[in-house]
Amino acid sequence: MRDHLSCFIDGTWQNPDEPNVIDVINPATETPFGRIALGGSSDVDRAVAAARAAFEAWSSTTSDERADLLESIIAAYEQRVDELAATITEEMGAPARLSKAAQATAGLAHLHTTLAAMRDFEFDERRGTTLIRHVPVGVCGLITPWNWSTNQVMCKVAPALAAGCTMVLKPSEFTPFSAIIQAEILEAAGVPAGVFNMVMGDGPTVGAAISSHPGLDMVSFTGSTAAGAAVARAAADTIKRVSQELGGKSPNIVLPDADLAAAVTRGVRSVMTNSGQSCNAPTRMLVPADRHDEACELAANAAAGLVVGDPTDGATTTGPVANGRQWQRVQDLIRSGIDEGAALVCGGPGRPDGLDTGWYVRPTVFGGVNNAMRIAREEVFGPVLTILPYTTEDEAVSIANDTDYGLAAYVQSDDPAHAAAVGLRLRAGQVSLNGVGPDFGAPFGGFKRSGNGREWGREGIEEYLEVMALVGME
Repeated sequence: MRDHLSCFIDGTWQNPDEPNVIDVINPATETPFGRIALGGSSDVDRAVAAARAAFEAWSSTTSDERADLLESIIAAYEQRVDELAATITEEMGAPARLSKAAQATAGLAHLHTTLAAMRDFEFDERRGTTLIRHVPVGVCGLITPWNWSTNQVMCKVAPALAAGCTMVLKPSEFTPFSAIIQAEILEAAGVPAGVFNMVMGDGPTVGAAISSHPGLDMVSFTGSTAAGAAVARAAADTIKRVSQELGGKSPNIVLPDADLAAAVTRGVRSVMTNSGQSCNAPTRMLVPADRHDEACELAANAAAGLVVGDPTDGATTTGPVANGRQWQRVQDLIRSGIDEGAALVCGGPGRPDGLDTGWYVRPTVFGGVNNAMRIAREEVFGPVLTILPYTTEDEAVSIANDTDYGLAAYVQSDDPAHAAAVGLRLRAGQVSLNGVGPDFGAPFGGFKRSGNGREWGREGIEEYLEVMALVGME
């Protein structure tokens, strides 16, 4: 049983002023495996005060000094990758091989790409007699979700450190222990007291206190679109900068000249990775109408090859969803697809056979979907794929762009130039062609209700900088 009942404030582990002790539930067993103490607004006040006190000294450091610190963090992180992977499997149900190969290492990847980006970053630029200087935005509030815990913590913490900002982090209460390990990594690497602070808590309490806090200059939030709207409203009175990476309903256009079997199989596997709990998952697959039935059959075969079960088993490809509330939402949306007349290709409501305990979802594929259905409009955040037929390329682009979201999109074609031409017509922050893997140096963020601002790489650092002009220099 893990027990960790403190926050990290001003370089030390401190108990919350009024601790609210809760159990942390293993989603594969539905039983507690640890306890944490949620903090409150007074703890946020203390953390912000520490961050403000540390800001002057930290913001005055050179970029080389900050780069050296990132190198120390990388070295400390590398020592704990295996522990992080095991913790992520326990707290959010990611299969062990996914935790080791992607979940735990994503944070390390962001540290490396941020370090490379800041090495080349020009913080000063001369334009005649004017000096343009990029300076840290100030003290930042960082609010992160549970689905990719090291990815979302480090893609905020690393660039904030690189820019010279100080910060207060609120990680998800569903995945606290991986965040605690990351705080210990920063502590071991020698991050100065007050530069990084962490307060455990829930959204309505600690999240709201961070969003509205007058002592914070910026809030960076990753989570649902509804929660993002609440953060923006709370931040409005203090006119702080708000950067948000929110929901998605990403299209995956399979063009007529694509290898259908390869494209469909790849698309199914991408959706089902992490049990569908990725904001950029390609959950709307658009296929030529005359090959719709073939695509459905291929998708069913790909889903049948998934192994749903105990995430600690090395053979498992698909673990549970992260919590009971999310499981219920996925079930409701699966039932809505059936009620609205979509064709259930495979899966459906309820748990997979033989898995009576744990928040497991049957990998589900719907065919014959139209873009007015809830399962085509709303983010499911579970292992559910919708297949939509189209007749012309223009119609495919129109359907793909007919969404409230614009985080990611995907295009499949045997002609790379054709795929790129279609990709450039899509209203999404990041478009991936023909199954290419992630580029941690490429900007990540969305259009429309998928948020504002960009994370990752150079653009991630820019989010934490203000632009200052010094006019009249000799």
